[in-house]
Formats: sequence, C-alpha cells, structure tokens
Amino acid sequence: MEILRRVAFEIVMRACLFGSLAIFCVMVGLSFEPRAAFKAGGFLTLVMVGVLWLKAIEARTKDYRRMEMWLYLPKEHRPPPAYAQSVSAMVMRETYLSFARRTAIVSIVMWVLALLLGLAGI
Repeated sequence: MEILRRVAFEIVMRACLFGSLAIFCVMVGLSFEPRAAFKAGGFLTLVMVGVLWLKAIEARTKDYRRMEMWLYLPKEHRPPPAYAQSVSAMVMRETYLSFARRTAIVSIVMWVLALLLGLAGI
C-alpha cells in the first residue's frame, strides 16, 4: 500500500510542478506590476485547485488499468484485480485532495500578498 502512495505522490507532484512552472512564467511576465502578478498567480493557482479537485472526483470511477499510477507500479507490487479498483481509486483521490489543500494555501497567500500590495499603493 505504501508503494502505491509513493507512486501516486510522485505522479501528482510532477503534474503540479509543471502547472506551477506555467504559473511562475505568467507571474514573471507580469513582474513589472507586482500586484497584478500576485493576482494572476492567485487566480491560476485557484484554477489548479479546481483541476485537482475534479481529478479527485474522477479518480473514484476511472478504470485502474488506465491510471498512470498503474503503469509505474512494478508488477510485483500491483494489487490483485479483485480490489485493485477500490485501492487505486482511494489512493489517487487522497493524493489529489492532499495536493489541492496545499495548493489552496498557496493561492490564499498570493491573494493576501496582492491585497497587501494594493493597500500599500504599489
């Protein structure tokens, strides 16, 4: 079970890092206006939270053989087909929701920074 969680964590982390790279590039492009950069970062990070939340919902019904996690699992660590669907769905759902919570915190921080910069007149 622990190897399932580790593989799921790595898969979702990689996807979030690619999304974060895109958000960072947008923020760098708006760096001449710091308030706009943090507002855009907060909004795009909130979009990432929504995508992670939708993926968590989708994980409950997605066929375990079509999940990326299944492809990365060594054959000797794959659960038996009898309960592979429920275990894979549960692990992926927990992982997506965990990353959604963390990403939501980042989004809140960016929105607060944008608010503080607006109040400071920058």
